[in-house]
Amino acid sequence: MQGSIVESKIHSQEWRKPLRGVLERYLPNCRIYCHYSNHPNSVNYDGNDVRTTLEQGVARAASSDVVIAFLPSASMGTAIEMYEAHRGGAVVLTISPMQTNWVVRAYSDRVFADMDELEAFLVGGVLDELIRTKKGLSP
Repeated sequence: MQGSIVESKIHSQEWRKPLRGVLERYLPNCRIYCHYSNHPNSVNYDGNDVRTTLEQGVARAASSDVVIAFLPSASMGTAIEMYEAHRGGAVVLTISPMQTNWVVRAYSDRVFADMDELEAFLVGGVLDELIRTKKGLSP
């Protein structure tokens, strides 16, 4: 959300609503958790609340089946979430122009240039197979 912004502000979060729409359209039975929806003013939290909120988000990512990372620019928080999600066995789908970034390359199961590419992937119906493969389950 804050990415590489030095000031106490965040990037536009306008991408969240279209992403939710895509997920609801192609994965109607999925449970969506949006950390920003629960903590829209977290950039203004104090030290203890910042730590707790970050740790809760990271723990949730680590215990998820799928994590979608939206990275128009570098984000240390998202990088930690991606790392822990990967370690927890989640499928990590990343929307980012930073296709050569080490974290994106190391911890993404798929990288998409934009929302349209993600939507085309979901239309193809291979997400369930990717989840099963990642978790070591038979088809």
